[in-house]
Amino acid sequence: MSFYVVIPARYASTRLPAKPLKDIAGKPMIQHVYERACESAAAQVIIATDDARIEAVAKSFGARVCMTSAAHNSGTDRLQEVAAQLGLTSDDIVVNVQGDEPLIPPAVINQVAANLAANNYASVATLSEPIHSLDDFRNPNIVKVVADQTGKALYFSRAPIPWPRDHFAKAASNSLPDNFPAQRHIGIYAYRVALLNRFITWPQAQLEQIESLEQLRVLANGEAIHIAEACAAVPGGVDTEADLLRVKAILEN
Repeated sequence: MSFYVVIPARYASTRLPAKPLKDIAGKPMIQHVYERACESAAAQVIIATDDARIEAVAKSFGARVCMTSAAHNSGTDRLQEVAAQLGLTSDDIVVNVQGDEPLIPPAVINQVAANLAANNYASVATLSEPIHSLDDFRNPNIVKVVADQTGKALYFSRAPIPWPRDHFAKAASNSLPDNFPAQRHIGIYAYRVALLNRFITWPQAQLEQIESLEQLRVLANGEAIHIAEACAAVPGGVDTEADLLRVKAILEN
């Protein structure tokens, strides 16, 4: 199985400007992400950006860079442009690794690519992990996913799904039921290039707009997404200054 990793990296960030270039243990964050991706089995790792500052830094540590349009509305659109620039075929697999995931385990990159390759019914593959906390289950910033018995995703939502009606009907219920199957979606994706080429032709779906979840555009257009529990713990990415300090403490020690 052969696959490519693309790391979309934007300079602008509302909560943490210049995020990809933030220093962590003597390296810019984007370099940590790149190095983790290079430890995977990917045939190539490419950084995709529309910013000359990120391009210069990435080239300084030896990364391959694809400059892409500044007009893209999403990282998926940027991925499709990279696939086109590289001349990838419709059957090629591209894994999207977020540029703010400096702790991403290489094993999960391999896992999501292998899962897509092994499940021909799916156009996309992604990962999840169990939810154990009631607070996390109810947190709209933590995306939940439910799937069928074959690993085909049925729905993604910011709402708490599945809802244990009878359990919460009890007045004293302030925790999740034992062995409850709630899963948090982890935002790493493997795509077939053919799906990327179709995706950019679709308008935003109503469910996507309601939930602000791009993957719902895939489901709304009748495409299948495979989901499996991650083979390794995936630490949170860097969205805020507090996240940056947390990751610095891990990598500097």
